[in-house]
Amino acid sequence: MKKEFLHTDVLIIGGGTAGCWAALTIAEQSDRQVLICEKAHIRRSGCLAAGVNALNAYITEGHTPQDYADYCMHDAAGIAREDLLVTMSERLNSVTRRLEQLGLVILKDAAGNYVSRGWRNIKINGENIKPLLADAVLALDQVTVLNRVNIIDFEVQDNRICGAYGIGIENDTFYVIQADAVIVATGGAAGLYKPNNPGFSRHKMWYPPFNTGAGYAMGIRHGAEMTTFEMRFIALRCKDTIAPTGTLAQGVGARQINSLGEVYEQKYGLTTSERVYGTVNENQEGRGPCFLRTEGISDEQQDSLMKAYLNMAPSQTLKWIETGHGPASQNVEIEGTEPYIVGGHTASGYWVDTGRATTIRGLYAAGDVCGGAPQKYVTGALAEGEIAAESVLHFLLDCDHASIPQEHIDAHLHEIGHFLSDRNTLYTTEQLEEAMQTVMDSYAGGIKTNYRYNAGQLALADEKIRQIEALSDTLHASDFQELMYIYELRERLTVCRSVIAHLAARQETRWHSFAEHLDYPDRDDAHWNVYVNSRMENGEIRVILRDLVTGKGCHYEHQD
Repeated sequence: MKKEFLHTDVLIIGGGTAGCWAALTIAEQSDRQVLICEKAHIRRSGCLAAGVNALNAYITEGHTPQDYADYCMHDAAGIAREDLLVTMSERLNSVTRRLEQLGLVILKDAAGNYVSRGWRNIKINGENIKPLLADAVLALDQVTVLNRVNIIDFEVQDNRICGAYGIGIENDTFYVIQADAVIVATGGAAGLYKPNNPGFSRHKMWYPPFNTGAGYAMGIRHGAEMTTFEMRFIALRCKDTIAPTGTLAQGVGARQINSLGEVYEQKYGLTTSERVYGTVNENQEGRGPCFLRTEGISDEQQDSLMKAYLNMAPSQTLKWIETGHGPASQNVEIEGTEPYIVGGHTASGYWVDTGRATTIRGLYAAGDVCGGAPQKYVTGALAEGEIAAESVLHFLLDCDHASIPQEHIDAHLHEIGHFLSDRNTLYTTEQLEEAMQTVMDSYAGGIKTNYRYNAGQLALADEKIRQIEALSDTLHASDFQELMYIYELRERLTVCRSVIAHLAARQETRWHSFAEHLDYPDRDDAHWNVYVNSRMENGEIRVILRDLVTGKGCHYEHQD
């Protein structure tokens, strides 16, 4: 195993949407040196890897940033950070214009105005959106990108981040990275629960399967305060392909119907969680399967849908072609996915101040890993990358320089050496991962239980996850690729423990399906209009309840 020691002003962990934009912002506003570590390859990594056909967070004419913040607060049933939503929303249009300058094709009408898809969405040709971002970053002299380097842990001393440790998956190198400030932009967590499609097709999920909650897990282990992990995200998707449904619902006005042809969406509500809950309930009560009603749309609309899905979910277009039934002749069957933890759609993630500083000094969060501001989508992640970058530049003006003790380096080398050399194991990483997903599916509100759970099930889930966590210490890796899989499993297990603790702590049902607590089936504003936060102390997760940060001009800042 080779060893390499690196130093940089700013380390960005994750070269996805937010990470790329943070690097661009730092380069535009300073001469600071930036190092991006990306587990995959920056040109096709993160949530934008396969492209996207709309920007779903944009302030259209006649609306204001406060309108968008109000929409997000309503969808989250009040459990979100209004200060984060407003500061994010104020930048949505400016980052969109900058994206267009980088080469993104945004559809326009005859008058030259962006073509909207609802009051907060605009249409784009976005198959190449990630390469555009990556190429802009790679052109910067002060930014270095290390592809195929998986960051496995932070270096934190006295609640001050000093850098991180990584493994070079293809060059068998152990990296010690000293940094004066760190931006974590690793995305959310998929693969905690058993997916819709098992076995060979298990990668056919809504959220990228390589987003394992690494950024969450590293922060949790080092005592960072986290927020709202109980607000899981369950996507309503096209059955089998797990392709997005918003293009159908907004693009051609497709309504949710049951097998009897009845429109049921109004009966349950139109928030994101209610759309999923309605579909689950209709199936449970014997009126499934459920569909988006597309039969009878025009040939022009069908052709537009075919092209749109090629930009982001080509498997759906291929399914239409292979079966010989396009959306104009056959309604599209829908289903819920397994739960995810993702701060870009819900409010799960790091507890931050308005500058996106976490509770660990020198560590900033942006994008899906950052909590409090749901409905970020692409442009919101860009906005948070920009905010975090500007905060980092301010922090660097007057900060102490970080250093990493040799004994900490030796401890990480010992752990890696243990996984690479110790062959005394009864299990493979894949077997333990499947066991973890089975536990979460059965006892922590997965597909098997229609996303529902009770206190007894959660207690059992926590016990079993701890057992799997202990077994993960005995795993063996024959190369650095397998070593990455071990760390990914351990990241997911850490996030699972936090999810279980949060689900148990919120003793109400505020978001049907997202957090459906059978012991407490009703919403309880009197006791639970609060944020459920947590901090790991001595290996145990301590729940912290915080007052809501809402109202005009409100803001939250960390207190030393």
